[in-house]
Amino acid sequence: MNQSVILMEEDHANINRALGVIRSICLQLMQGGEVPDEDFREIIEFVREYADKHHHGKEEKFLFPVMVKKLGPVGEKLVTNGMLVEHDLGRADVLSLETALNEYKKNPRLELKLDILSYAMAYAHLLQLHIEKENSVVYPFAERGLSEEDFKDINEKSQIFEDEQTAKGVQKHYLDILEKLEKKYPASAQA
Repeated sequence: MNQSVILMEEDHANINRALGVIRSICLQLMQGGEVPDEDFREIIEFVREYADKHHHGKEEKFLFPVMVKKLGPVGEKLVTNGMLVEHDLGRADVLSLETALNEYKKNPRLELKLDILSYAMAYAHLLQLHIEKENSVVYPFAERGLSEEDFKDINEKSQIFEDEQTAKGVQKHYLDILEKLEKKYPASAQA
């Protein structure tokens, strides 16, 4: 397995942890809990900065363009009509969640609580399926179809990006947020 794919799958494992937190928060909401505005906003920050800019950034800058260029119509459809569309759908869910949180803060109505729950779970569900697809279909397809030279370049660029982000403390910052939220919303609450 290529180093860039290993890094992306490690990101996926962390993103899945965040999806577990979202699910736990939503279960508490269903049981009559209050909307944890600050915690949702930290999840939104994690999603936008870690899942989207950090993780999707590597895919969209380094892996996907090569797949579109070199893997023919199937690669182009898989990336352009599949993965990139799902990235945008996730961004839309997160924006809708943020909008619902803003509206709820102004006027805490039950309908807005439902919107918060719905958009949070829509995002979590979309990303869970998206991650499964990338791990089991997209990355293996890329590794079978792209050359060693292609992956040498993708791996180098991904590692440079990863190292720059590490030097800035990006991963540590967002994984610390995630760990804090996991303690507050443990997976066992999902049972």
